Amino acid sequence: MTKLRHLVWMVTAVVGLVLSTSQGFAQSRPDVDEPGLVPDENYQLDPEWQKQVVYYRTNEAPGTIIISTAERHLYLVQGNGRALRYGIGVGREGFQWQGLLNITRKAEWPDWTPPPEMIARQPYLPRFMAGGPGNPLGARAMYLGTTVYRIHGTNQPDTIGTAISSGCFRLVNADVMDLYGRVPVGTKVIVRQKPQL
Repeated sequence: MTKLRHLVWMVTAVVGLVLSTSQGFAQSRPDVDEPGLVPDENYQLDPEWQKQVVYYRTNEAPGTIIISTAERHLYLVQGNGRALRYGIGVGREGFQWQGLLNITRKAEWPDWTPPPEMIARQPYLPRFMAGGPGNPLGARAMYLGTTVYRIHGTNQPDTIGTAISSGCFRLVNADVMDLYGRVPVGTKVIVRQKPQL
């Protein structure tokens, strides 16, 4: 009986250690992609990240997209000193970039094939995932140049306003659908890391 109790105690201790280690690992991972997670439709964005018309000075033509990774905002230039501003999630440290590209393709409920570099960093990811509510690309995607980067929706609305992605720009699904309907293929996209003065 004593050996049985000792064995049960040892098994319990090992299981507890394994669970606490895996939870600690999961909490410390730099990535948060959760394929299959269906977003909470009742999630409310903080007012800072909600779509709104703002004053915005620029010499860029109406219809241009300007992304400010430092501010966590995407601006769609409207002209007359105004822009539509959307809250976004941006690339985490080491995955931020800047440049000038164009939207080369658009997709509704896009399929997702994580690139090999992402699979190497996050081996738990599926090699392919069909479009749908649980897909990390969300409801719409706009592909940037010939890069692997996109402006897309998300199945994790609570990541808007954070630096958490592998370089893409994510919006809540309602906002990405709104933006998708406003911009054609060929739209100029300017990505800036630091705010303009």
